[in-house]
Amino acid sequence: MTDTGNPGNSGADTPLRDTPESWPVISTDLPFTGRKTGVRTDEVRMPDGSVARRDYQVHPGSVAVLAIDERDRVALVRQYRHPVRRRLWEIPAGLLDVPGEPPLPAARRELWEETHLRADDWRVLVDLYTSPGGTDEAVRIFLARGLSSAEGERYEVSDEEADMERAMVPLEELRRAILAGELQNTCLVAGVFSLLAARGIPGGPDTLRPADAPWSAHPVRG
Repeated sequence: MTDTGNPGNSGADTPLRDTPESWPVISTDLPFTGRKTGVRTDEVRMPDGSVARRDYQVHPGSVAVLAIDERDRVALVRQYRHPVRRRLWEIPAGLLDVPGEPPLPAARRELWEETHLRADDWRVLVDLYTSPGGTDEAVRIFLARGLSSAEGERYEVSDEEADMERAMVPLEELRRAILAGELQNTCLVAGVFSLLAARGIPGGPDTLRPADAPWSAHPVRG
């Protein structure tokens, strides 16, 4: 429990956690559906009785992997991202677009497909909403340690992934580049600073949640 610090607060403590809540939806429409995502329009009843329109991207959710080796280097990929017209350095990530697939197997697959690596130790590093005012996308970022090359042939890539670069970059260099405004990918930034924060607590990353921990933030379809 914590004091919100709001000058208008009655003094009651508020739980420091995000909580489920759903305001009444008067009407809903899905005017656009793409290959993986869509756009939904809801008319929502506000607490004062008025009705507001909310347009947002509907998304299947994603996983990302901060994979770090024994030399404190993080596995990165660099690829073109058309909406922002930039080529970004990122950690391996992908959509939860296989029906019924749990997050951990999806993360293992993304690490293999994008870097041809496997990991012996997996933890949940951090869960986040990428932009909760405009999309229901939820991302689970895993910490992967005990890295080694995957067996067999590499995954055959296509589209923008065919032009993907790969690198192992020291964690400290990533910290510097992020704070200098040189790296801006959401999952990379969140993953790096979550790991640095975890290293500062008693027990370090070994105290992170298990890889199969419940994920209440994942979007609920309906």
